[in-house]
Amino acid sequence: MRETLETSMERPAWAPQGIDLSVPSVSRMYDFYLGGSHNFEVDRIAARAAIEAFPGLPKVMQTNRAFMRRAVRYALSAGVTQFLDIGSGIPTFGAVHEVARAVDDRATVVYVDNDPVAVAHSHAVLEGQDGTGVVAGDFRDPAAILRSEPVRALIDFDRPVAVLLVALLHFVDDADEPAAAVARLRRALAPGSLLVLSHASTDTGPRTAEQGARIAEVYRRGGASLTLRSREAILPFFDGFDLLAPGLVALPDWCPEEPVDEDDPVVYTGLAGVGRAA
Repeated sequence: MRETLETSMERPAWAPQGIDLSVPSVSRMYDFYLGGSHNFEVDRIAARAAIEAFPGLPKVMQTNRAFMRRAVRYALSAGVTQFLDIGSGIPTFGAVHEVARAVDDRATVVYVDNDPVAVAHSHAVLEGQDGTGVVAGDFRDPAAILRSEPVRALIDFDRPVAVLLVALLHFVDDADEPAAAVARLRRALAPGSLLVLSHASTDTGPRTAEQGARIAEVYRRGGASLTLRSREAILPFFDGFDLLAPGLVALPDWCPEEPVDEDDPVVYTGLAGVGRAA
């Protein structure tokens, strides 16, 4: 596969120097699923292989984004106007700051990602927009995120914050102790703060564990880990939070704002929930 991936090596003008164009990126593959343009041929090849292994993947990603937008609006309705989006990826239409600012122009948003393309494009998209910031950071080092200049400048941890871990934790191995990182973030939060979480799983929807293993192998070949956890394995991420109704449910079932299109059951793949810090 590597020979194929190296056939298109021309660097787009928007791509930061130092990016290895022969290695796919999780965030750029996600951008491709959502119909974005900030991805390389290597990402498109890997994404198409993932779709072949797990049919309907782009629709799952679109459903995941719709959950994120509903959760942001829910947070605002609960009086939470500060957002820390970790593993934010490449901002596309309907990103957190757009959704939040459409409801409350006082909302503040900090995006965090470890992909240089996501960070560079976030800076470009947010240039000149007050109340927004970008951090080149890794979820596995929450202390560095919390002490970063944009977070310290824009997030007041004496007030409630919505921490978004949307389609992130399935890319973190158990060996990297994701629950401990979530707990470290939780300890920094004021009461009333929210944890917004979605996670890949074959517990819901029509895809099988075998198909889950195949897509995990696609990501592994590209240098990334993918762990499709069960509902029982995802629930502990909410330790220390009160899991809000309707609980940890299939993506479309979390507080739908309109009737769910049930024509394609693949949209029920994956789990989502929101917890409130006591």
